[in-house]
Amino acid sequence: MSTLPPDLPRLRTLVTYLRGELGRAERALSAAEEAEARAARGRPPPEPPAWLIERGIGAGRLPVRVHSGTCWDTRKRCRATTMEEARRALAEGVAACPHCRPDAALGMLE
Repeated sequence: MSTLPPDLPRLRTLVTYLRGELGRAERALSAAEEAEARAARGRPPPEPPAWLIERGIGAGRLPVRVHSGTCWDTRKRCRATTMEEARRALAEGVAACPHCRPDAALGMLE
């Protein structure tokens, strides 16, 4: 059973009212999003991670390279990692980035 009025004039009135409410809700949402964007612009950017592990392409997505967090040659397949995990990856044979040389920074050169 519908709780809406059955006649055309009241249905039109209801639709007009709901359109107005929707417009007010959309304006309030837009204002809140703008305020949040302004606040985000005022915050400093987050600190980059100290170490990154780059994953390969494919099903296994094994580690292929270790980077320092400020390396310019990182790709989208990188994830933040700890110093211990970066050292372990290098010790297990994962390649060190030739640009940022995390193996040197971690004191793991032979």
